[in-house]
Amino acid sequence: MSRERPLQQLPCLSEQLDGSMLSQNKPMKMLDKENTPQELIQCWSPPHKLPRISARGKENDFVLGRRPRRRKEPTGLSWDQLPDELLLGIFYCLSLRDLLDMARVCRRWCRLAFDESLWNSVDLLDVVRLDAALSQVLPAGVLTLRCPRSCIGEPRLARAPSLRVQRMDLSSCIVSPSVLGDIMSRCCHLQDLSLEGLELSDGILLSLAQNRDLVRLNLSGCSGVSPQPLGDMIRACTRMEELNVSWCDFSSEHVKSVISNIAADIAQLDISGYRQNLTMEDVKVLVERCPKLTHLDLSDSVLVTPESFQFLRSLASLRHLGLSRCYQIHPAALAELEKLPALRTLEVFGLVQESYLPVLIKALPRLLINTRCFSTVARPTPVDCRDGAVWGVRCRLSYRS
Repeated sequence: MSRERPLQQLPCLSEQLDGSMLSQNKPMKMLDKENTPQELIQCWSPPHKLPRISARGKENDFVLGRRPRRRKEPTGLSWDQLPDELLLGIFYCLSLRDLLDMARVCRRWCRLAFDESLWNSVDLLDVVRLDAALSQVLPAGVLTLRCPRSCIGEPRLARAPSLRVQRMDLSSCIVSPSVLGDIMSRCCHLQDLSLEGLELSDGILLSLAQNRDLVRLNLSGCSGVSPQPLGDMIRACTRMEELNVSWCDFSSEHVKSVISNIAADIAQLDISGYRQNLTMEDVKVLVERCPKLTHLDLSDSVLVTPESFQFLRSLASLRHLGLSRCYQIHPAALAELEKLPALRTLEVFGLVQESYLPVLIKALPRLLINTRCFSTVARPTPVDCRDGAVWGVRCRLSYRS
C-alpha cells in the first residue's frame, strides 16, 4: 500500500510573485497579506501600465501612439520659398492658357495668377462663350478687353461692384440689353468703347454718361435708344474726340440730338447712313459747333448738296471727308473741294463712275480718292490691322495659340 503524500497547498493565482522565484526551482511560498509588508509585495510585483484617461474622463484600455516623422531637409530651393514678386515675374512670361493652369496648382498660386499686374490686356477673340471667362477676367482688373463676335452669356460679377476696364471691344457680340447694362453699370473708367451692332437701352446710355473720360465711342449700327438719353450721354462726355453713330436706328430727332449736344472739341465724326434724316441745316449747325473736325463722314445722306461745301470751308483742320452715295452732289462740283486747304483724302464711292475717276484725280491732284472702303472713326481694329490691336494697344494675353 503506497504512502499517500499530503497535498501541497498551491499559491493563489491572484497573488503577485516575483519573477525570480519562477526562474529558480524553489518551493513556492505563501504570501500572507496580513503578515507581509506592502512594500515587499510591490517590490516583488511586475510594473503595471497605468490606464490613460481621456479628455472625456473615460479610461482607455489601449492607447496608440505615433512617433512623429522627421521632415526631410530640402536639398535645393523650393517653389514655396520663392517670394511673391519673383513668382509674379515668372507668371508674367506665361501665355493665357498656361497662366490659367498655374491657377489650379494651389491657393497661393491662384491668388498670384489673378493679380492685377498680369491682366492689363486680354484678347478673347476665339472664345465661343464668354460668361465663365468674363467672370474671372473682369474682376481680375483687366484694363483692355477685346472680345468681338462672341456670345457673352450671363457672367457673374457680384464680387466686382466696380471694374477697372478702360478699353473694351464688344462689337457684334451676342448679348442681351440687361446683361450689357449690368456690365456697363460697373464701368466708370472707360476711355475707348465699341458697342457696334448691339441692341442698347436708355439705362445703358445712362451708365455710359458716368464715364467722363470717354474719348472714343463706336455705336455704329446700334438700336433701342431714345433721343433724349442719347443727347444727355453725349453732352456728359465732354472729352469725346471720336464718335461713330453711323447706320443706327435713328430718326431725325436722334440726329438733331447728337449734333446739338456733341462736344465742341471733337475731332472725328461718322454720321453717315441717314438718308433723309440728315438735312443741310444739320450740317450747318454741326460745322458751326465743331470747328476742330479733322475727319467727317456724311456718306449716304441724299439731302446733302454742293451748297454744303461753303460750310465745310470753315473747317481749317479737315483732312478726311466722306461723301459716298450723296447723290445730290454732281461729280463736277467736287472740284470745289480744292479750296479746302487741309483736305487730304476724299471718299466718293458710288458717286463717281470709274471712267470719270481719272478726271477727278487730275482736278484734285493733292487728294487721295477712294482709298478706304470702310470708316475708321472710333473703330477699335481697322480692317488692314493684322496684329489684333485695339485702338493701337496690342493685348499681351491672347486666347489664340
